Amino acid sequence: MEIKPSKEKLLEMAHYRMPFGKYKDRYLVDLPLPYLVWFRQKGFPAGKLGEYLTTMLDIKENGLEPLIRKIRKEFPKE
Repeated sequence: MEIKPSKEKLLEMAHYRMPFGKYKDRYLVDLPLPYLVWFRQKGFPAGKLGEYLTTMLDIKENGLEPLIRKIRKEFPKE
């Protein structure tokens, strides 16, 4: 089975900012790992934010944050 990530979703996630709470307006990639782990324990929010936080936790746990930062830098939001 081949997994093909959506380019549009990846670009959106790279530029997505936390909409509420202590880390409001921070890029998801800049959220601390313990905060994402806390969400996993308590339950991710429904919808797009929950999907992006889940994905960002996987990205951070695998040390792939530089890829997201590179995407954000090379493909600035219009």
